[in-house]
Amino acid sequence: MTIAVYGAGGIGCYVGGRLVSGGAEVVFIGRQRLAGELAEHGLHLTDYLGADLVVPAVRYETTPAAAAEADLVLVTVKSAGTATAAEELKAVLKPGATVVSFQNGLRNGEVLQERLPEHTVLTGMVPFSVLNRGGGAFHQGTEGALDVQKNAALSPYQAAFERAGLPLKQHDEILPVQWAKLLLNLNNPVNALSDLPLRDELAQRSYRRCLAAAQSETLSLLKAAGITPAQLTALPAHRMPAVLRLPDFLFKRLASKMLAIDPHARTSMWEDLQAGRRTEIDYLNGEVIRLAESLGRTAPINTKLVDLIRAAETGRSTAIPGPELLSLISA
Repeated sequence: MTIAVYGAGGIGCYVGGRLVSGGAEVVFIGRQRLAGELAEHGLHLTDYLGADLVVPAVRYETTPAAAAEADLVLVTVKSAGTATAAEELKAVLKPGATVVSFQNGLRNGEVLQERLPEHTVLTGMVPFSVLNRGGGAFHQGTEGALDVQKNAALSPYQAAFERAGLPLKQHDEILPVQWAKLLLNLNNPVNALSDLPLRDELAQRSYRRCLAAAQSETLSLLKAAGITPAQLTALPAHRMPAVLRLPDFLFKRLASKMLAIDPHARTSMWEDLQAGRRTEIDYLNGEVIRLAESLGRTAPINTKLVDLIRAAETGRSTAIPGPELLSLISA
């Protein structure tokens, strides 16, 4: 069985590389820049637990046609590219191929299914962060298994993911899991605007209060919409804002696991800003705004975070101190 990773950037190279290291046959499909990088350096994967894997030779293609042989396709393109990816895949996928969206946001699975009606399309989620260190090196900085919709079509591939050290955690309902991940991802703009590693950012109460404010606003909207987020961490989602607001000394004592993350871990949004790329803010905080609009309400805190990231995308400096950022989103 062949697995294709479609849109193989940071997450795609890491997940696909782990699959290769476990013995799976994987074809990576993405941009020429990464194809050249991996041809020169190979693939070097590390994680926060000390794993250090070298995959000296990978098959990295740059055209959609390479997905024609795949039995399972993992879509890891940025959310803005989902519709285009679906049309490209529609032209080449063989009958019976299964497609899994491992992307941020809430709607990518729906977009893929609409355009690939003859294929099994499943929604998945990657809960951990991956930092692209350059030179073919990718680092998993935080914990988590791979979450995905429960479906019998995944049965032939479960062993491959187990061998890769990335077991598939299947869920009957994926939307509560997606919202739980999105609540955590509301930290992406805070981290990107802080210009700090995740551990250093979360160690400062003012930044945590920014995240708590964005989460509280979102939780209120979810309650109004009748959506209960799944519990992905030791803390239920509704308790997290209160813990985030604790003074530093209490937070370090009561939520030490939240700070027990790799010192190099950062968010993909920070990485996008550093590379001058458009971020996925519309598919994270933007989803909160859309939820508010569907309820006839507003989401001023998440709206302000979107505005600040949009300004950063135009080249305005980040590295906003915590107290200043808290003041900006609270104004």
